[in-house]
Amino acid sequence: MDSYIQKGFNGAVLIAKDGKIEYLKYTGIANRHYDIKFSEASRFHIFSVTKTFTAALIMKLYEEKKINLDATISTYYPEYKGEGRGKITIKNLLTYSSGRDLQEMRDFLDVYSNNIWGLDTFIDKYCSGKLINQPGTKFDYSNGDYILLGKIIEKVSGKSYEEMLREKILVPLKMQHTDYLHHIDIIKGMAEGYSYDDSLAQKFYSPTNYYIDNLYSAGAMFSTPEDMLLFDQAIFNHTLLKKETVDLMLTPYSNLDETALGFWVYPKKFGKIETLLAERQGGGYGFHSNWVHLIDKGLTFIFLSNTDAVDLNVMRFDIIDAYLNK
Repeated sequence: MDSYIQKGFNGAVLIAKDGKIEYLKYTGIANRHYDIKFSEASRFHIFSVTKTFTAALIMKLYEEKKINLDATISTYYPEYKGEGRGKITIKNLLTYSSGRDLQEMRDFLDVYSNNIWGLDTFIDKYCSGKLINQPGTKFDYSNGDYILLGKIIEKVSGKSYEEMLREKILVPLKMQHTDYLHHIDIIKGMAEGYSYDDSLAQKFYSPTNYYIDNLYSAGAMFSTPEDMLLFDQAIFNHTLLKKETVDLMLTPYSNLDETALGFWVYPKKFGKIETLLAERQGGGYGFHSNWVHLIDKGLTFIFLSNTDAVDLNVMRFDIIDAYLNK
Protein backbone atom coordinates (compact mmCIF):
# COMPACT_ATOMS: atom_id res chain seq x y z
CA MET A 1 0.00 0.00 0.00
CA ASP A 2 2.83 2.39 0.86
CA SER A 3 4.25 2.08 -2.65
CA TYR A 4 0.94 3.21 -4.16
CA ILE A 5 0.73 6.15 -1.78
CA GLN A 6 4.19 7.17 -2.96
CA LYS A 7 2.97 6.90 -6.56
CA GLY A 8 0.20 9.38 -5.82
CA PHE A 9 -2.80 7.37 -4.60
CA ASN A 10 -5.35 9.64 -2.92
CA GLY A 11 -8.46 8.16 -1.34
CA ALA A 12 -9.49 5.22 0.79
CA VAL A 13 -8.89 1.48 0.91
CA LEU A 14 -11.03 -0.96 2.90
CA ILE A 15 -10.48 -4.69 3.38
CA ALA A 16 -13.03 -6.79 5.26
CA LYS A 17 -13.37 -10.48 6.10
CA ASP A 18 -16.94 -11.71 6.60
CA GLY A 19 -18.05 -8.11 6.95
CA LYS A 20 -15.53 -7.19 9.66
CA ILE A 21 -13.08 -4.46 8.71
CA GLU A 22 -9.49 -5.66 8.87
CA TYR A 23 -7.92 -2.64 7.18
CA LEU A 24 -9.17 0.88 6.53
CA LYS A 25 -6.95 3.72 5.43
CA TYR A 26 -7.67 7.23 4.22
CA THR A 27 -4.75 8.99 2.61
CA GLY A 28 -3.99 12.09 0.54
CA ILE A 29 -5.92 15.22 -0.28
CA ALA A 30 -9.68 15.40 -0.83
CA ASN A 31 -9.75 19.10 -1.77
CA ARG A 32 -6.64 20.76 -3.20
CA HIS A 33 -8.09 24.27 -3.15
CA TYR A 34 -8.26 24.23 0.63
CA ASP A 35 -5.78 21.43 1.40
CA ILE A 36 -8.42 19.23 3.05
CA LYS A 37 -7.13 15.74 3.75
CA PHE A 38 -9.18 12.56 3.40
CA SER A 39 -10.90 11.27 6.53
CA GLU A 40 -13.95 9.26 7.52
CA ALA A 41 -15.96 12.43 6.87
CA SER A 42 -15.08 12.28 3.16
CA ARG A 43 -17.59 11.38 0.46
CA PHE A 44 -16.70 9.97 -2.95
CA HIS A 45 -18.43 10.03 -6.33
CA ILE A 46 -18.74 6.32 -7.22
CA PHE A 47 -19.95 6.81 -10.80
CA SER A 48 -20.73 3.43 -12.44
CA VAL A 49 -20.84 1.50 -9.17
CA THR A 50 -24.30 3.13 -9.18
CA LYS A 51 -25.23 0.52 -11.79
CA THR A 52 -25.10 -2.28 -9.22
CA PHE A 53 -27.61 -0.38 -7.08
CA THR A 54 -29.82 -0.08 -10.17
CA ALA A 55 -29.45 -3.81 -10.85
CA ALA A 56 -30.38 -4.55 -7.23
CA LEU A 57 -33.54 -2.43 -7.56
CA ILE A 58 -34.50 -4.32 -10.72
CA MET A 59 -33.97 -7.60 -8.87
CA LYS A 60 -36.14 -6.36 -5.98
CA LEU A 61 -38.94 -5.74 -8.48
CA TYR A 62 -38.23 -9.17 -9.99
CA GLU A 63 -38.65 -10.78 -6.56
CA GLU A 64 -41.93 -8.91 -6.14
CA LYS A 65 -43.02 -10.35 -9.51
CA LYS A 66 -43.39 -6.87 -10.95
CA ILE A 67 -40.69 -7.37 -13.58
CA ASN A 68 -39.97 -10.28 -15.90
CA LEU A 69 -36.30 -10.26 -16.89
CA ASP A 70 -37.18 -11.71 -20.29
CA ALA A 71 -39.83 -9.08 -21.05
CA THR A 72 -38.99 -6.30 -23.47
CA ILE A 73 -38.65 -2.57 -22.82
CA SER A 74 -42.06 -1.83 -24.33
CA THR A 75 -43.76 -4.06 -21.74
CA TYR A 76 -43.00 -1.54 -19.01
CA TYR A 77 -42.11 1.57 -20.98
CA PRO A 78 -44.49 1.67 -23.97
CA GLU A 79 -43.52 5.27 -24.82
CA TYR A 80 -39.96 4.25 -25.64
CA LYS A 81 -39.22 5.17 -29.28
CA GLY A 82 -36.09 3.11 -29.95
CA GLU A 83 -36.05 0.48 -32.70
CA GLY A 84 -35.42 -2.21 -30.08
CA ARG A 85 -38.49 -1.41 -27.99
CA GLY A 86 -40.07 -4.82 -28.64
CA LYS A 87 -36.80 -6.75 -28.89
CA ILE A 88 -34.48 -5.62 -26.10
CA THR A 89 -35.18 -7.44 -22.83
CA ILE A 90 -34.54 -6.31 -19.27
CA LYS A 91 -31.78 -8.92 -19.08
CA ASN A 92 -30.19 -7.48 -22.23
CA LEU A 93 -30.06 -4.07 -20.55
CA LEU A 94 -28.57 -5.55 -17.38
CA THR A 95 -25.79 -7.25 -19.39
CA TYR A 96 -24.96 -4.36 -21.75
CA SER A 97 -26.16 -6.37 -24.70
CA SER A 98 -29.08 -4.26 -25.93
CA GLY A 99 -27.62 -3.98 -29.43
CA ARG A 100 -28.49 -0.25 -29.53
CA ASP A 101 -26.46 2.34 -31.37
CA LEU A 102 -24.67 3.86 -28.37
CA GLN A 103 -24.81 7.54 -29.19
CA GLU A 104 -24.63 8.45 -25.49
CA MET A 105 -21.17 6.86 -25.31
CA ARG A 106 -19.90 8.03 -28.69
CA ASP A 107 -20.64 11.72 -28.03
CA PHE A 108 -19.63 11.51 -24.38
CA LEU A 109 -18.50 15.09 -23.67
CA ASP A 110 -21.44 16.70 -25.46
CA VAL A 111 -23.86 14.35 -23.73
CA TYR A 112 -22.67 14.84 -20.15
CA SER A 113 -20.76 18.11 -20.01
CA ASN A 114 -22.45 20.81 -22.06
CA ASN A 115 -26.12 20.67 -21.06
CA ILE A 116 -28.35 19.28 -18.38
CA TRP A 117 -31.13 17.16 -19.86
CA GLY A 118 -34.43 16.00 -18.46
CA LEU A 119 -34.58 12.20 -18.29
CA ASP A 120 -37.16 11.76 -21.04
CA THR A 121 -35.33 14.21 -23.29
CA PHE A 122 -32.05 12.40 -22.65
CA ILE A 123 -33.55 9.02 -23.55
CA ASP A 124 -35.27 10.35 -26.68
CA LYS A 125 -32.16 12.19 -27.83
CA TYR A 126 -29.40 9.69 -27.03
CA CYS A 127 -30.83 6.25 -26.18
CA SER A 128 -33.55 5.70 -28.78
CA GLY A 129 -31.63 4.98 -31.95
CA LYS A 130 -31.39 2.01 -34.26
CA LEU A 131 -30.34 -1.52 -33.44
CA ILE A 132 -26.89 -2.33 -34.76
CA ASN A 133 -26.67 -5.83 -33.22
CA GLN A 134 -29.15 -8.53 -32.34
CA PRO A 135 -30.01 -8.00 -28.63
CA GLY A 136 -28.27 -10.45 -26.34
CA THR A 137 -25.50 -11.40 -28.76
CA LYS A 138 -22.75 -8.85 -28.12
CA PHE A 139 -21.36 -7.09 -25.04
CA ASP A 140 -21.11 -3.34 -25.64
CA TYR A 141 -20.68 -1.30 -22.47
CA SER A 142 -22.96 1.70 -22.09
CA ASN A 143 -24.58 4.08 -19.64
CA GLY A 144 -27.78 4.22 -21.65
CA ASP A 145 -28.80 0.64 -20.93
CA TYR A 146 -28.80 1.40 -17.20
CA ILE A 147 -30.47 4.77 -17.69
CA LEU A 148 -33.27 2.89 -19.44
CA LEU A 149 -33.41 0.52 -16.46
CA GLY A 150 -33.78 3.54 -14.15
CA LYS A 151 -36.71 4.77 -16.22
CA ILE A 152 -38.29 1.30 -16.12
CA ILE A 153 -37.91 1.24 -12.32
CA GLU A 154 -39.86 4.51 -12.21
CA LYS A 155 -42.55 3.27 -14.58
CA VAL A 156 -43.08 -0.01 -12.71
CA SER A 157 -42.95 1.43 -9.18
CA GLY A 158 -44.71 4.73 -9.79
CA LYS A 159 -41.94 6.41 -7.78
CA SER A 160 -38.78 8.28 -8.73
CA TYR A 161 -35.49 6.42 -8.96
CA GLU A 162 -34.23 8.40 -5.96
CA GLU A 163 -37.25 7.40 -3.87
CA MET A 164 -36.83 3.74 -4.74
CA LEU A 165 -33.11 3.87 -4.02
CA ARG A 166 -33.68 5.28 -0.56
CA GLU A 167 -36.75 3.18 0.25
CA LYS A 168 -35.43 -0.19 -0.88
CA ILE A 169 -31.69 0.07 -0.18
CA LEU A 170 -30.25 3.11 1.57
CA VAL A 171 -32.67 3.44 4.50
CA PRO A 172 -33.06 -0.29 5.29
CA LEU A 173 -29.27 -0.77 5.20
CA LYS A 174 -28.62 2.42 7.20
CA MET A 175 -26.34 3.74 4.48
CA GLN A 176 -26.41 7.24 5.96
CA HIS A 177 -23.49 8.60 3.91
CA THR A 178 -24.69 7.44 0.50
CA ASP A 179 -27.20 9.05 -1.82
CA TYR A 180 -28.15 10.18 -5.29
CA LEU A 181 -26.45 13.40 -6.38
CA HIS A 182 -27.60 16.46 -8.32
CA HIS A 183 -25.11 18.98 -9.65
CA ILE A 184 -26.59 21.73 -7.47
CA ASP A 185 -26.31 19.72 -4.23
CA ILE A 186 -23.90 20.79 -1.51
CA ILE A 187 -22.70 17.65 0.27
CA LYS A 188 -20.59 18.06 3.38
CA GLY A 189 -17.27 16.26 2.99
CA MET A 190 -17.58 15.72 -0.77
CA ALA A 191 -14.17 15.19 -2.35
CA GLU A 192 -13.21 16.95 -5.57
CA GLY A 193 -11.99 14.95 -8.55
CA TYR A 194 -8.63 15.61 -10.22
CA SER A 195 -6.89 14.39 -13.33
CA TYR A 196 -3.15 13.79 -13.33
CA ASP A 197 -0.59 15.01 -15.84
CA ASP A 198 3.06 14.39 -15.05
CA SER A 199 4.12 17.10 -17.51
CA LEU A 200 2.44 19.83 -15.45
CA ALA A 201 4.30 21.58 -12.65
CA GLN A 202 1.42 21.01 -10.25
CA LYS A 203 0.69 17.49 -11.64
CA PHE A 204 -3.04 17.60 -10.82
CA TYR A 205 -5.75 19.66 -12.49
CA SER A 206 -9.52 19.98 -12.27
CA PRO A 207 -11.33 18.12 -15.10
CA THR A 208 -13.96 19.62 -17.39
CA ASN A 209 -17.25 20.64 -15.84
CA TYR A 210 -19.97 17.99 -16.01
CA TYR A 211 -23.59 17.49 -15.00
CA ILE A 212 -23.76 14.47 -12.72
CA ASP A 213 -27.56 14.45 -13.15
CA ASN A 214 -27.17 13.23 -16.75
CA LEU A 215 -25.58 10.01 -15.50
CA TYR A 216 -28.76 9.28 -13.52
CA SER A 217 -29.19 5.57 -12.62
CA ALA A 218 -25.93 4.74 -14.43
CA GLY A 219 -23.59 6.88 -12.34
CA ALA A 220 -25.00 9.69 -10.17
CA MET A 221 -24.35 8.32 -6.67
CA PHE A 222 -21.83 9.08 -3.94
CA SER A 223 -20.77 6.93 -1.00
CA THR A 224 -18.04 5.96 1.48
CA PRO A 225 -16.06 2.73 1.88
CA GLU A 226 -17.89 1.86 5.10
CA ASP A 227 -21.29 2.35 3.48
CA MET A 228 -20.21 0.32 0.45
CA LEU A 229 -19.34 -2.52 2.83
CA LEU A 230 -22.92 -2.41 4.15
CA PHE A 231 -24.22 -2.83 0.60
CA ASP A 232 -21.67 -5.56 -0.10
CA GLN A 233 -22.73 -7.57 2.93
CA ALA A 234 -26.44 -7.12 2.20
CA ILE A 235 -25.90 -8.55 -1.29
CA PHE A 236 -23.57 -11.43 -0.48
CA ASN A 237 -25.27 -12.43 2.79
CA HIS A 238 -28.69 -12.42 1.07
CA THR A 239 -30.32 -9.92 3.42
CA LEU A 240 -31.26 -7.47 0.67
CA LEU A 241 -32.24 -10.11 -1.88
CA LYS A 242 -33.01 -13.81 -1.59
CA LYS A 243 -30.20 -16.31 -2.17
CA GLU A 244 -31.72 -17.56 -5.42
CA THR A 245 -31.98 -13.96 -6.66
CA VAL A 246 -28.34 -13.25 -5.80
CA ASP A 247 -27.30 -16.51 -7.46
CA LEU A 248 -29.08 -15.30 -10.59
CA MET A 249 -27.34 -11.92 -10.34
CA LEU A 250 -23.95 -13.61 -10.04
CA THR A 251 -24.38 -15.95 -13.00
CA PRO A 252 -22.00 -14.69 -15.71
CA TYR A 253 -22.58 -14.93 -19.45
CA SER A 254 -19.42 -16.22 -21.09
CA ASN A 255 -20.48 -14.87 -24.50
CA LEU A 256 -20.82 -11.39 -22.95
CA ASP A 257 -17.35 -11.01 -21.39
CA GLU A 258 -18.36 -12.73 -18.12
CA THR A 259 -20.98 -10.07 -17.47
CA ALA A 260 -23.49 -10.94 -14.75
CA LEU A 261 -26.39 -8.75 -13.58
CA GLY A 262 -24.72 -5.69 -12.10
CA PHE A 263 -21.32 -7.36 -11.74
CA TRP A 264 -18.60 -9.13 -13.63
CA VAL A 265 -18.00 -12.60 -12.21
CA TYR A 266 -15.08 -14.86 -13.09
CA PRO A 267 -12.43 -17.18 -11.58
CA LYS A 268 -9.11 -15.52 -10.75
CA LYS A 269 -5.78 -16.88 -9.54
CA PHE A 270 -3.47 -14.96 -7.20
CA GLY A 271 -0.23 -16.89 -7.02
CA LYS A 272 -1.35 -20.40 -6.15
CA ILE A 273 -4.63 -19.26 -4.62
CA GLU A 274 -7.72 -19.64 -6.77
CA THR A 275 -10.91 -17.71 -6.09
CA LEU A 276 -14.22 -16.66 -7.62
CA LEU A 277 -14.37 -12.92 -8.00
CA ALA A 278 -17.29 -10.51 -8.39
CA GLU A 279 -16.41 -6.92 -9.21
CA ARG A 280 -17.72 -3.54 -10.25
CA GLN A 281 -15.77 -0.43 -11.21
CA GLY A 282 -16.70 3.19 -11.70
CA GLY A 283 -14.91 6.29 -12.85
CA GLY A 284 -15.21 9.75 -14.27
CA TYR A 285 -13.74 13.24 -14.12
CA GLY A 286 -10.86 12.23 -11.84
CA PHE A 287 -12.81 9.88 -9.57
CA HIS A 288 -12.27 6.11 -9.60
CA SER A 289 -13.95 3.37 -7.60
CA ASN A 290 -13.29 -0.33 -7.46
CA TRP A 291 -15.30 -2.91 -5.52
CA VAL A 292 -14.21 -6.54 -5.42
CA HIS A 293 -15.78 -9.43 -3.51
CA LEU A 294 -14.14 -12.86 -3.37
CA ILE A 295 -17.29 -14.97 -3.26
CA ASP A 296 -15.74 -18.18 -1.96
CA LYS A 297 -13.60 -16.45 0.68
CA GLY A 298 -15.93 -13.84 2.16
CA LEU A 299 -13.42 -11.09 1.43
CA THR A 300 -14.33 -7.57 0.38
CA PHE A 301 -11.96 -4.99 -1.10
CA ILE A 302 -13.11 -1.41 -1.71
CA PHE A 303 -10.91 1.22 -3.34
CA LEU A 304 -12.12 4.82 -3.75
CA SER A 305 -9.97 7.59 -5.22
CA ASN A 306 -10.33 11.16 -6.45
CA THR A 307 -7.42 11.07 -8.92
CA ASP A 308 -6.22 8.96 -11.84
CA ALA A 309 -2.56 9.16 -10.76
CA VAL A 310 -2.76 5.43 -9.94
CA ASP A 311 -4.55 2.80 -12.01
CA LEU A 312 -6.99 1.15 -9.57
CA ASN A 313 -7.45 -1.80 -11.92
CA VAL A 314 -3.78 -2.65 -11.38
CA MET A 315 -3.64 -1.58 -7.75
CA ARG A 316 -6.59 -3.72 -6.66
CA PHE A 317 -5.03 -6.96 -7.86
CA ASP A 318 -1.67 -6.08 -6.33
CA ILE A 319 -3.33 -5.39 -2.97
CA ILE A 320 -5.47 -8.54 -3.15
CA ASP A 321 -2.44 -10.63 -4.09
CA ALA A 322 -0.44 -9.18 -1.20
CA TYR A 323 -3.30 -9.88 1.21
CA LEU A 324 -3.89 -13.46 0.10
CA ASN A 325 -0.22 -14.37 -0.04
CA LYS A 326 0.95 -12.55 3.09
